[in-house]
Amino acid sequence: MQRSAPAKRPRDIRLDFFRGLCLFIIFIAHMYGNPWANWIPARFGFSDATEIFVFCSGMASAIAFATAFDRHGWLIGCGRVTYRIWQVYWAHVSMFVIAIALTIVTDQWITGGTGDYLRGLKMENLFNENAQSAMVGVVTLAWVPPYFDILPMYLVILCMLPVFLGIAQINFPAAYGLSILVWLGAQLGWLYVPSASWSDASWFFNPFGWQLVFFTGFSFMRGWLPAPKADSRLIWAAIIYVVVTMPLEWEPALLTFDSLMQTRQAIGPLIHKGHEGLLRFVHFLALAYLAYVAVGEGGRNLKGPVVRVVAKVGTQSLGVFMSGIILSFIAGPFLNVVGRDILTVTIANAGGIAMLIAIAYIVSWYKAAPWAKPVSKPSPSPAGADDAATASPVIARR
Repeated sequence: MQRSAPAKRPRDIRLDFFRGLCLFIIFIAHMYGNPWANWIPARFGFSDATEIFVFCSGMASAIAFATAFDRHGWLIGCGRVTYRIWQVYWAHVSMFVIAIALTIVTDQWITGGTGDYLRGLKMENLFNENAQSAMVGVVTLAWVPPYFDILPMYLVILCMLPVFLGIAQINFPAAYGLSILVWLGAQLGWLYVPSASWSDASWFFNPFGWQLVFFTGFSFMRGWLPAPKADSRLIWAAIIYVVVTMPLEWEPALLTFDSLMQTRQAIGPLIHKGHEGLLRFVHFLALAYLAYVAVGEGGRNLKGPVVRVVAKVGTQSLGVFMSGIILSFIAGPFLNVVGRDILTVTIANAGGIAMLIAIAYIVSWYKAAPWAKPVSKPSPSPAGADDAATASPVIARR
């Protein structure tokens, strides 16, 4: 007896919606001198869109990769993860090369070749005495300049995934305990990834710290961590934490009250973005819980055409992320040339968002491979039917 193929798991609208929202925020945040960036979540709290991206990536990985481990075993599952690592690696290298080309062209057209844009993006090492080391560093990920550090972080975390999943299938508490220990190693400065051979710098996004966010999302999607219920006490605790900590990130408050700035400096290691400090992680969990309660069970409150469009963007996260970074590199110099007023800023942001939406739909269309689907042909007419229709005006009119 032939076994039927397992039913495909339906997409989670919550996952796609928040990933899409996150991709819009990343585009806005990476645009140089963008006034809209003053209103992104990072300006009002410790955590930001990066946590959303990494957490949702963990959830998506539980859907995409864990099934391969469950059905085919650990070795085949590792092969599935390795294939994704290969894809993300070349996506990173391609995005970097395109960004370099755009930056060089921008410098030539706008500054007359002064190299201001290259220096602004910390890419001057590709053209000075460190050029050879920098080129090798780009390919080997030994050098990860600013604005290009999210995908390399994701690559390292994907390399950890088979180990985490292998241990978790035997004993989940041991696997999550190991994740916490690795995170603690990052907090103490024991675990990090060195960046450039000509300096003592390290990757800004420490994957050994950020893996905790990824594996938390992974574990929730797998059901190893139970989803919290809507509880008024938890809701109020999350609201209070978010509201109380807001002034510690809101720039007008920090500039007005010295005590707030001193407090923020005192808790600096606990809110550090690079290694995902404790208070930052707790802040994200509080926001995630409030969002979870707000959208309702299964995302029942996420309805309407806007939600569907944002969710569509979230289904194509890698392609849209790459496009968003490149578009932000174009939009920044555009605003430098035309100026930053309400009209030009709106054009740059709204136009970029519209292009990201279009890219998501185009990529979806290509992935659906409509050319590979069988073409339905009309049934052939009975013999003589065409002749009869031609011969009889009455039949022809019918």
